Amino acid sequence: MWTAQNWKDYEVIDTSKGEKLERWGSYILLRPDPQVIWNTPQKAKEWKKLNGHYHRSSKGGGEWEFFDLPTEWSIHYQDLTFHLKPFSFKHTGLFPEQAVNWDWFREIIQKSGRPVKVLNLFAYTGGATLAAAKAGAAVTHVDASKGMVTWAKENAASSGLADAPIRYLVDDCVKFVEREIRRGNTYDGIIMDPPSYGRGPKGEIWKIEDSIYPFIELASQLLSKEPLFFLINSYTTGLQPAVLSYLLNSVITPKHGGQVCSSEIGLPVRESGLILPCGASGRWVSN
Repeated sequence: MWTAQNWKDYEVIDTSKGEKLERWGSYILLRPDPQVIWNTPQKAKEWKKLNGHYHRSSKGGGEWEFFDLPTEWSIHYQDLTFHLKPFSFKHTGLFPEQAVNWDWFREIIQKSGRPVKVLNLFAYTGGATLAAAKAGAAVTHVDASKGMVTWAKENAASSGLADAPIRYLVDDCVKFVEREIRRGNTYDGIIMDPPSYGRGPKGEIWKIEDSIYPFIELASQLLSKEPLFFLINSYTTGLQPAVLSYLLNSVITPKHGGQVCSSEIGLPVRESGLILPCGASGRWVSN
């Protein structure tokens, strides 16, 4: 398993009874996690020192309960700064487990010794965008949510990247890729973090099991003549690492060679010393 072990401002403190206890900077949050199917003793003192607790509803969704938590605060990962705020469906605006992928492609970009163009699709609040830009890449950041793109710009400014070569676009990712192909634009690295289910601006339905293979085929047409990497992230149950490997080996490898590897990604749990699984990633890298 690929594990994000280099955090200082974030940690999973403990897990039990369907929930994970986390430290985000100075604040302690308790959020539901479907992977936590065990009922272990809750020994950490932080279980009784919560700043926020997201309660899942039996009817779906849920709501936050706050205890002295600011409406917004920031944490750091190495030279990156992220603004956090609790919002609908338990999220804070950041997926810390993705840091293991940021470290991976940052090294690839830095070692390439040439200008690098990166496309970040379903880019959310910009964690991968910031990491690639800090490594020296020119990044195109695409997300269908205007609010998420605005949030990404704020994170970039706080990370000293306000003037970095980042192009922000509020757009449907499939439509954008189709237009980029017609324009003849290419990228040396592509990152995608597709949702399990979604709707486009004109009611287009995205269901990952049906849409991901043709979308990878489509996006692969944007790879440059000497591409560096292609990264797929999945939080969808059933899309196992081996499936991601199969997709990349079927689409990218025949044309560009290189190597494919996939794995679960996870976060270390302080109290148990074990790893909490947090989805899967598939990586293609050139030789």
